[in-house]
Amino acid sequence: MDRIVIGIEALMPSLMAMGLNLMIAVATLIIGWWVSAIFGRWVQRAAQRTSRIDITVIPMFQSVVVWSIRVFTVVAVLARFGVQTASIIAVLGAAGLAIGLALQGTLQNIAAGIMLLMLRPVRAGEYVALSSGSEGTVQEVGLFLTKLVQGDGIHLTLPNSTVWSATITNFSRNPTRRVDIPVSIRYGDDLDAALTKL
Repeated sequence: MDRIVIGIEALMPSLMAMGLNLMIAVATLIIGWWVSAIFGRWVQRAAQRTSRIDITVIPMFQSVVVWSIRVFTVVAVLARFGVQTASIIAVLGAAGLAIGLALQGTLQNIAAGIMLLMLRPVRAGEYVALSSGSEGTVQEVGLFLTKLVQGDGIHLTLPNSTVWSATITNFSRNPTRRVDIPVSIRYGDDLDAALTKL
């Protein structure tokens, strides 16, 4: 019995250190998630206040900020438990390569989304028509998807690669546009009188 008590007393400092590490790790994780949400909302509000930032970029920029802080938080928590972060980064790199090969279509959508945001052939609030037959008002260009709202109120979600590879007709980019209205006139009618009635 004395040996058990002595063994428990010998384990107490390591158990206390492990419990303290666990509490700090959980607190770090909770605070990191909370800070990432706060920074995400702050970035969104700050970007919406200025007219120099296109509103199309805001959702993607917000998600990049939020997930960067969360990844840093997870790495900090793992480092708290003595896990070598260099090996984690190497494993993440190898896993990223494998996932990248498996998700080529998804990565293609991400690359297309970045190109759409950099070159800006479409912006939020513009009415566009694609050569694929889809058309509507651009609501958002996200990391993977572009959201359109059609004239009848139906929401249309397209992969970014589909939008990027299509021919885009943008009806809202220029403030003025020419509208052609065909009018039929018989051979015997007076052209001048028809023009004055238009």
